[in-house]
Amino acid sequence: MQTEQGNPEDHPEKANLYFKGRGAQFNPNNRFAKNDYLKEHVEGIDDWEETDHKTKFIFGQSKSIVNKVESPDVGMAYSLNPYQGCEHGCTYCYARNAHEYWGFSAGMDFEQKIIVKKEAPELFKKFLERKGWNAETISLSGNTDCYQPAERQFKITRQLLEIALAYKQPIGMITKNSLVLRDLDLLQEMAKLNLCMVYVSINSLNEKLRLQMEPRTTTARQRLKVVEELSKAGIPTGVMVAPLVPGLSDHEIPQILKTIAGCGAVSAGYTIVRLNGAIAGIFEDWLRKNFPDRFDKVWHMIQSCHGGKVNDSRFGDRMRGEGNIAQMIRDTFKLHCRLNKLNEQRIILNSGLFEVPQAQMKLF
Repeated sequence: MQTEQGNPEDHPEKANLYFKGRGAQFNPNNRFAKNDYLKEHVEGIDDWEETDHKTKFIFGQSKSIVNKVESPDVGMAYSLNPYQGCEHGCTYCYARNAHEYWGFSAGMDFEQKIIVKKEAPELFKKFLERKGWNAETISLSGNTDCYQPAERQFKITRQLLEIALAYKQPIGMITKNSLVLRDLDLLQEMAKLNLCMVYVSINSLNEKLRLQMEPRTTTARQRLKVVEELSKAGIPTGVMVAPLVPGLSDHEIPQILKTIAGCGAVSAGYTIVRLNGAIAGIFEDWLRKNFPDRFDKVWHMIQSCHGGKVNDSRFGDRMRGEGNIAQMIRDTFKLHCRLNKLNEQRIILNSGLFEVPQAQMKLF
């Protein structure tokens, strides 16, 4: 597989180019790859494949689809991801690193080469029919967005919701795409049985910043409409203000929480950006190109939240950070949640209704 990799300085011919509509601007080396490919001479005539920046869909062959989550600080016990890679192109996305396990780069490959798990619905049924399954909540989009643009074409997420409703399996969801409203009919039926909750990701109401940091996502205004429409339909809806980037978006906390409460959100959470693995180089490159005047300030503020580094992998600290800036963010968030009556009650989904539909019980 030929993939243009390395660091931005490895490609001086592209130093002044900016690929609009993409978050990452280059492909960092895959840490698992034995060989890297570099284009040494722009004028060279060889069989190098130029990146065309178009999205390509790859059909993977998964043996399982539901994963047990071992991390104690992400708020989910099981996750299910119908897609790997995400065309949304968010520069900070922690899921980028997982793309390396598939042999791709965490950079532009993550946004352009989307692995579609077409067998996900059948694997989901098999998982639910396992002996002893106790119907714990399964979260869609624990890694990549289940309503990313590919879903419009492949409709895998909708099939998963149809199965969850048939089995009365509780589902949690998080998305930043208004496509979730397409499945309002299913979500409304599930909500009547207390089988679903939806979180919408909103980390800024500044449209210019959103477009730079999350180039192919739904606008903040549309996401607020999603919160409003879901809430009106009786679906418990929360917002993840995540990730907050100190020096870029943390000052928006009061306005975001006030606005989402007015749209009907009942809960809110947040994380502070952390730049683990290949994401550090991708985000640094993006920050230098988009905010050169603020780079040093923002970079040092991120470091101050993670013990002098841009990433802290310790459970309990990695998502919320530590130090004075992290504490100010924490205090501000708690205060405005209280002022806007968010998180007053914990939503617990109903696992007591679960049953395998009779038509599925072939052995009996």
